[in-house]
Amino acid sequence: MSSLVQSVDWLAIAPPTLAAVVALVVLVADLFIGDHKKALLGWVSVVGLAASALLLLPLLDGDRATFCLTGDANTCSYTADHFTLAIQFLVLGGALLAALLSVTALKDADRKDADRDIPEGEFWFLLLSSAAGAALLPASRDLATLIVALEVASLPAFALVGIKRGDKKSSEAALKFFLSSVTATAVSLMGVSFVYASTGTLYLTEIAREILHVDGQLHTLAQTGVVLTLVGFAFKTAAVPFHFWVPDTYVGAPLPVAAYLSVVGKAVGFSGLILVTVVAFPSYADVWGPALAALAALTMTVGNVGALRQQATRAYSAVRLLAWSSVGQAGYLLVPIAAAAYSKDAEKAIGSTVAYALMYAAVNLGAFAVAALVGRTKALNRVSDYRGLYASNPLAALLLGFFLLCLAGLPPGIIGLFAKVTVFSAAVDAGLGWLAVVMAVNVVIALFYYLQWTTLLFRAPEGEPEKHRVPAPLTAAIALTAVLGVALSGAPQLVLRFSDTGLF
Repeated sequence: MSSLVQSVDWLAIAPPTLAAVVALVVLVADLFIGDHKKALLGWVSVVGLAASALLLLPLLDGDRATFCLTGDANTCSYTADHFTLAIQFLVLGGALLAALLSVTALKDADRKDADRDIPEGEFWFLLLSSAAGAALLPASRDLATLIVALEVASLPAFALVGIKRGDKKSSEAALKFFLSSVTATAVSLMGVSFVYASTGTLYLTEIAREILHVDGQLHTLAQTGVVLTLVGFAFKTAAVPFHFWVPDTYVGAPLPVAAYLSVVGKAVGFSGLILVTVVAFPSYADVWGPALAALAALTMTVGNVGALRQQATRAYSAVRLLAWSSVGQAGYLLVPIAAAAYSKDAEKAIGSTVAYALMYAAVNLGAFAVAALVGRTKALNRVSDYRGLYASNPLAALLLGFFLLCLAGLPPGIIGLFAKVTVFSAAVDAGLGWLAVVMAVNVVIALFYYLQWTTLLFRAPEGEPEKHRVPAPLTAAIALTAVLGVALSGAPQLVLRFSDTGLF
């Protein structure tokens, strides 16, 4: 009689497991240390996230899998392949940079606004828990684990958005985020139940095989299940029409949390979307392909037009502008996934999305880091507050200009230009010429607000320029994103190779 006890590959699951363990350590430690030592919790969290990211290095040797079906080593719940490692690096790196921003933000809250301070122990526990769930999701290879990972990443994020005590805007943003997300998850769970009823399995590779043999009576049920399953992940990517929560949530949340959601939240949605479409439902490409192509066109257009409309507001917020920009960027990220439905080489198309996501993560977090710097002296953090930043902090102004040019796809932001060309090529190669045209038009629209913000940095300041003191954690976050952005612009092949070699 064969043993039903599974052996666990602890090295494969180490990155998300360590993040979860550190979260529990921080939560328990918070009960026993005094208020004057709470800052230690932040540094423990930063070290824990850095260690989790470093644990990805031993996994580069080859694919690993664990929690497999007894007698079938190819059907597993957890797989650490190239796709998994790329997304886990993005998630853990993004969480680490958000943690560095948070160390400074929590100190500022304690000093300036004691009645609205942020409880440090709970904050770090929630951030680490969400990062653990986000790191688990790209490794998930069955629908049950996928949904659990999605919720572990999402539920702490709701609390993080509304964690500012006594702040009505923060509470309203958290409620809007929570209600819309729960609705999307419920729809997605219904889709999963339909898929399970049609195929009799939850494993992605088995679904791909079994769904080919669904008889005529269950075919409509399977199609409905495919569409409904995609809804939950489309919400996480902030795809139109599931984007309405983004601007208010980003503005109401603490700035480091907005930065975290803009990168890690998107990584969760896109990795889940890739797994359910390309791995589980390749035979239903005729259903999800056109749907995602339409979503990509709508998302990039609504996001960029929304960002453009902010110009009409006299005192428009820099964070709100970044929020609308992130919706537009989500549209670009959807293009290669849609192209995978029409392409003979789906892996290459998916590689384009991952390459673009890595570029976007580095430069978008850099833009948020400079916004955190300006927000230290300008509480409203309006775009007009950036006028003359070069006079008071030349390096910060140059770096923000570089990050914005990367997002726009203009030199010297070479990595942004190359990443956009890669996504554009994926659409053309798949025969989606109309989508490539829509993308080109949107790139031109986006140039206007990115360049307007960039030129504002170098204008003569109104009044005496304010000097910005940069705390060490914030300096580290800006420096890390700057090094990443410059390194990728100097050697874009570091991430663009994903679009040539594939990931699965």
